Amino acid sequence: MFKTLADFFAVWKYESASTIKILELLTDESLAVAIYPEGRTLGRLANHLIETLTEMPKRMGLPLDEVYPAHTSVKELVEDYKKKSEEFVASINETWTDANLSELRDMYGEPWSVSSSLHSLILHQVHHRGQMTTMMRLLGLPVTGIYGPAREEWARMGMEPLP
Repeated sequence: MFKTLADFFAVWKYESASTIKILELLTDESLAVAIYPEGRTLGRLANHLIETLTEMPKRMGLPLDEVYPAHTSVKELVEDYKKKSEEFVASINETWTDANLSELRDMYGEPWSVSSSLHSLILHQVHHRGQMTTMMRLLGLPVTGIYGPAREEWARMGMEPLP
């Protein structure tokens, strides 16, 4: 968990940039694809990531507007993700201090600290990025490494990819 807002911002900077990298590799055509009939489409997952940039923080007490347009292009998704991420960070800077991190908030019927809520927001993005990159692989779209090189990146570095 985070002990300071600076700690959170350092992690958020990397994680939000990683999400943007994944979103930018999608194609407009891929947004309508679901891997199984009841599954979310890539576009729905991408929109869901944007939605939680206001939904979860609002539950934590941040004054953010919950507006959820259903984006149908990669350009719209990337622009709105960047905008909502910037608004989220600005709202934290304007509203909280490090002391707020230990406060408890009602998150889905349970008391979570602000710190653990921020941690969960990051893990939520990681979880859905994993789903998205798996779907992207199945569709033949390129993926990028987040916590290490993707298979194609090993080759560009002149190294043998791990089996």
